[in-house]
Amino acid sequence: MADGKSSVDTGARDVVLLIGRLLLAWIFLHEGTSLALNFSGAIEMAAQYGLNVPLLVATIALQIGAGLSIAGGLLTRIGATALGLFCVATATLFHTNFSDQNELLHFEKDLAIAGGMFVLAAVGAGSLSIDRWLSERRK
Repeated sequence: MADGKSSVDTGARDVVLLIGRLLLAWIFLHEGTSLALNFSGAIEMAAQYGLNVPLLVATIALQIGAGLSIAGGLLTRIGATALGLFCVATATLFHTNFSDQNELLHFEKDLAIAGGMFVLAAVGAGSLSIDRWLSERRK
């Protein structure tokens, strides 16, 4: 290979990228689905934070849509960037009471997930993705 890496290294890299994508996507797919399945409870929770129903629906759509994007590797860079920005927003809007250890932990976790999303946006989904499959079909 031109970069000096063997196909084994590349294959392992792509498997690791796939596993990483699935792990990153899981929390958003789980949370988005949970909110959708318990929509009345989600509305009550959102109201406690001053959020309206359209914003809640957009949040659910983002979590599920971008989560599927990342899991499947379709428009991965866009999905990862969107969820990275979402995590930065949730950290800075909802988890800033640093005197509460739980809130500090959530702030740090949101930023860590955002970092992972931005790395994924930078490197892309790898060869085990719909993105790669589509690019190969165009050739």
